[in-house]
Amino acid sequence: MTMFSSKSFLFFGCFALSVAVVQAQTAKRFDTTMKVGKVGYRLSSSNKNLEKNSATVTPIGFDKNMREFTFDIKGKVVKGEVDDVNRDGYPDLVIYLVSNDSIPRGNVIGISSEKNESVAPIIFPDIFDDPKLRIGYKGNDEFFLMEGMLVRRFPVYPTEGAPAPPATGKLMRQIQYIVVPGERGGSKFKASRSYEYTKQ
Repeated sequence: MTMFSSKSFLFFGCFALSVAVVQAQTAKRFDTTMKVGKVGYRLSSSNKNLEKNSATVTPIGFDKNMREFTFDIKGKVVKGEVDDVNRDGYPDLVIYLVSNDSIPRGNVIGISSEKNESVAPIIFPDIFDDPKLRIGYKGNDEFFLMEGMLVRRFPVYPTEGAPAPPATGKLMRQIQYIVVPGERGGSKFKASRSYEYTKQ
């Protein structure tokens, strides 16, 4: 697995660019600290320019050589959570972003702790690459961690091939992601289960 130091972590700019934003807008600054025991992360972002935004992560309780790192993103940081999503016994960071275009798409940046000595990315898939899960998708995502799994929810809108809308309430789709090894090393989130339900 490829390790990432604070100097080389600009890698995250590559996959965070999948969040498309048509114009820059100001938003509220995000700054929070999350820990499991004595180990965790401080996550901050100015959220000033959603087209050319950045996030800074400061590992807490890591090896003394692991310093804070900053990477470019497009979109707004709206939340962060810490949990052992790859089940290796070390706390990982999951960052939630939202775009500001015609389809307010959610996106995820995963950062895994490598024995609290360094960090590595956890790649999150683009929903439009999945011919089944993208049917009826028009953004408005909700993300959260549940028992070490990443959960994504969003409304399903009428479109060709989409499930029939309910007589009452709103049709929702929920996707559960687990972390698995990547094809070229590292790790990635993979959809393990999905289903629709009606939200009253």
